[in-house]
Amino acid sequence: MAVALAGARSPGAGAILSLRRLAPAAAAPVRLGGSGSGTPGTRRRRGIAMAAAASAPPAPADALPKGADSFFRTVISNMEKVYLSRNPTAKTILELVRSYDGDHICYDHFAFRTFGVDGYGIKSLAEFFTDFGYVPREELRFPAKKLRALWFSPPTNDGYTRTGVYGPLPRIFISELLVDELSPQSQDIIQKYIRTSGKGNKHATLASTSGELTWEKPIYSDFQVLSRESEYAAWTLVNGYALNHTTISTHRLISDIRSINKFNKFVEDNGFKLNSEGGILKVSPDGLLQQSSTVADSALFTFADGITESIPRSYIEFAERLVLPQFKDLPNDEHQICDLLGSINVAELQPRFNIDSRQSP
Repeated sequence: MAVALAGARSPGAGAILSLRRLAPAAAAPVRLGGSGSGTPGTRRRRGIAMAAAASAPPAPADALPKGADSFFRTVISNMEKVYLSRNPTAKTILELVRSYDGDHICYDHFAFRTFGVDGYGIKSLAEFFTDFGYVPREELRFPAKKLRALWFSPPTNDGYTRTGVYGPLPRIFISELLVDELSPQSQDIIQKYIRTSGKGNKHATLASTSGELTWEKPIYSDFQVLSRESEYAAWTLVNGYALNHTTISTHRLISDIRSINKFNKFVEDNGFKLNSEGGILKVSPDGLLQQSSTVADSALFTFADGITESIPRSYIEFAERLVLPQFKDLPNDEHQICDLLGSINVAELQPRFNIDSRQSP
């Protein structure tokens, strides 16, 4: 079992080999080992040209002490509450799944967006998660969208007895917009609001749990300017550190909808539209990770200048991880306990967190 667990908690040679077989597309992400090296400009040029060889990942942290575990789960539960209060599609789908399958929902990952400038980027949120045992894994670059991202694996958490945010801890994805690569006008707009934030970047987690912006509420014309250049920038300006999306692990369900194809049909039969950009079902190169998502909800937002317009909120994603070949003969209950599931190195599938696609309806 120890060998199996080690395999489950690290990317593994199989995932790395499958990445080498993946031909890069123009808009596809570029993997960089660790957090990258050299100057930002050097890293970008190297990333655009080719993916750097991945370094061996660090070992996962020990399990959190009981008190720390309880506090951490309360924090991410509050992040989830803000997310569900703003996104009726996600809330309703979770309720429908529970009514059909019972209380077996577990989250594959949570994803956040940030502005990569003046300390408001990945680090502003990452420190909270690393303080509670999360381990940074690989870096991704999305050159066409001017984005950088890191994903973090959770600490050992085999002792869970519940589901949702109180079940197996989710992976964490945090991305940042490379603001210095935007047009001067967009840079000026983002910097203008960052300057009103004081030291808000030091309280990113609090902002995420409360749903509040750490900078002044924007005016509509600034939102429009950013929307024309970067959907990501406009979304972050009005949503801040709020949870961008969650992902249900369909393989942890117990009914027929544990199959993602049947899950997708279940969602559509209940009247919800799935995101069809790039195809409804996104599949990793090794075929072991399959994902889909809804389109984002939208909501009316009153800007600082009194104009009320619709803005994009968030969406919900669904993922089925198939058993890695080396563990296919284990009994099903051991698959659940160990989470020995395909493409543990999630960083290899670009659409998995739809970081560079327009999710609004």
